[in-house]
Amino acid sequence: MKRISINGGNTLSGTINITGAKNSAVALIPASVLCDEQTTIYNVPNISDRDALIDILNCLNCETSVNNDLVKIDSSKCENKQISLELSKKMRASYYFMGALLSKFKHVEMYFPGGCNIGKRPIDIHIKGFEALGATVKIKGDLYTIDAENLKGTNITLDFASVGATINIMLAAVKAEGRTVIRNAAREAEIVNIATFLNNMGAKITGAGTSVIRIEGVDYLHRAMIEVIPDRIEAGTYIILGAMIGNELKINNIIPEHIDALLSKLREMNVKYLLEENSVTISKAENVRAANIKTAVYPGFPTDIAQPMMVLLTQANGVSMYEETIWENRMGHVKHLVNMGANIKNGNTNAVVIGPTPLYGADVEATDLRGGAAMVLAGLIAEGTTKVTSIEHILRGYDNIINKLKNVGADIKIEEY
Repeated sequence: MKRISINGGNTLSGTINITGAKNSAVALIPASVLCDEQTTIYNVPNISDRDALIDILNCLNCETSVNNDLVKIDSSKCENKQISLELSKKMRASYYFMGALLSKFKHVEMYFPGGCNIGKRPIDIHIKGFEALGATVKIKGDLYTIDAENLKGTNITLDFASVGATINIMLAAVKAEGRTVIRNAAREAEIVNIATFLNNMGAKITGAGTSVIRIEGVDYLHRAMIEVIPDRIEAGTYIILGAMIGNELKINNIIPEHIDALLSKLREMNVKYLLEENSVTISKAENVRAANIKTAVYPGFPTDIAQPMMVLLTQANGVSMYEETIWENRMGHVKHLVNMGANIKNGNTNAVVIGPTPLYGADVEATDLRGGAAMVLAGLIAEGTTKVTSIEHILRGYDNIINKLKNVGADIKIEEY
């Protein structure tokens, strides 16, 4: 088994280059099966979720090639096969094959997706969308069978502005007959990236990035290419780290508008930084003020950056309130922060963080992807050695995290135990 070992306290300086967005890439790859020819995706992060999705493409008889951050997919000979439990359980994003295969073949068989244990994460909103388009859904255990004689465009209003449901319904509607309108759609930047990819193939999608998305169905999608947008969550994670132990640490290849909620909160906390066209340069902040963090759908404060943000709250002066509104089980990291010396009182979806408190190295666990990132940040600012287990969660979503941190001065490595 492997774990991450960190000797904390080093000041970090230099440049960290942000790679492609995990939350975008994991939808772009399944979306490629909709193409009737070949697709090329640039700036794909080197993460285990990428590899798991490519395994599914290979199972469906798509031809794939990976060269560094370049992924080429030939889906012209794609076959509609059952996606096994072994393949689908590796990551949550496997569910995007539901919408894509339903649109392409009018039939899907796959098992309930896996992913981090951060809450119930039901897909009922996705299923209601498929049914509104004319599909029937049968569930036997964890096996979903989705069929449609014909998909017909319709008006769909989401109960919640879910990113996953917005993308999945968009995928299903691309080859449906007529017009589909998705209201209360999620507005995340990743959705715009997916819509652009589909439009590059010849789809007719307007309104991505707003709360109303309109899709005119088409019969054929031709070859296309797309570049994955920079990962705003990866960028935010390293920016937060810079605020704690940076010395002119430069986070490069960002889109400032995508991280505006984080930057606004940092200004409120008296954290200073230099924002340029595509980078943020940041140093350790003095006299960090406590703040209240409440997660929300985009453009609110992102749930995926809140757990790393809690580490910064432990170093702030005063009492900070933390509220998670998206997932009901995203507090697994708290007990490990407390074990390292943090003063946190938490409930199921909220916490009170009293700071500043010094953190000390300890044996901790990555309970989920973003909780794991929080543990790495805590280990980097702590006195002594921190050992992080269950690192497969971290490697699902952070491209080359060990080398990126080493290159700016961190004492960090992966070791066998």
